[in-house]
Amino acid sequence: MAIIEVDGVHKAYAGRRVVDGVSFTVEEGEIFGILGPNGAGKTTTVECVEGLRVPDGGTVRVAGLDPVTDHDRVTRLLGAQLQESELQPKITVAEALELYSSFHPDPADRHELAERLGLHTKYGTRFAALSGGQKQRLSIALALIGNPRVVVLDELTTGLDPRARRDTWKLIEDVRDSGVTVLLVTHFMEEAERLCDRIAVIDKGRVVALDTPSGLISRAAGSTVIAFTPSQPLADAELTPLPGAVHVTRKDGRITIDGTDETVNAVLSLLARRGITAHQLRVSEATLDDAFLDLTEQAA
Repeated sequence: MAIIEVDGVHKAYAGRRVVDGVSFTVEEGEIFGILGPNGAGKTTTVECVEGLRVPDGGTVRVAGLDPVTDHDRVTRLLGAQLQESELQPKITVAEALELYSSFHPDPADRHELAERLGLHTKYGTRFAALSGGQKQRLSIALALIGNPRVVVLDELTTGLDPRARRDTWKLIEDVRDSGVTVLLVTHFMEEAERLCDRIAVIDKGRVVALDTPSGLISRAAGSTVIAFTPSQPLADAELTPLPGAVHVTRKDGRITIDGTDETVNAVLSLLARRGITAHQLRVSEATLDDAFLDLTEQAA
């Protein structure tokens, strides 16, 4: 069942359309990713979902409610961590949690939430003294303090070191496992591939693809990469006609072929017929990075 419905949304600033007919649905209980380059329209789209922006056209519904006309009701079931947000430097973790609890008629137990997010030992710590990872944990806690059915997380791990980023990913998985639907905005491919059940790729204000991570990867031109150094010369004329082959590149005597599983079998058959040994043979699958580049180049 869809808990978020976005249908044909448009939004322009100073005559420049930054969201251009975006449509997607988010099913209850999933982590839904919005992926795209900087300036693609991701944040404006989710701000329309949150009721922070009024679309110029199209409709948005959260649990059947309009985030603008039913704003008060939507804020009771949707929590948000904004792309850029700061608290007063001197406010402590405990004070922030108490303040945000007061905004909701039925808040979560802030002590339990703090312990769950690893903030219980930082109760008396001022916001300015928290590390980047601790600030992100606090932002998640404040987004969850109202017991929302949906939480929107916008560029949650930007600026975090790799360990803090992975710790935050685990927290997001725990949030979803607790029954909260997550709408995650990111430009980190690894993050999207690790966390998301489905992903909408937005480029230049439009959805250019919507699928599971594996489904998007399967669309990449050359979803399988074969790399090797041949014991004898091989001409491009022998390689480019191979089934599924998309690109053939060479560097320092090493050949790389972007193709498919069928290409792998064809390469091995060719090498066997020619009596050529493939040194340092490697076969790897395409990544979400590859699919993303293909999709956004197609949309250019």
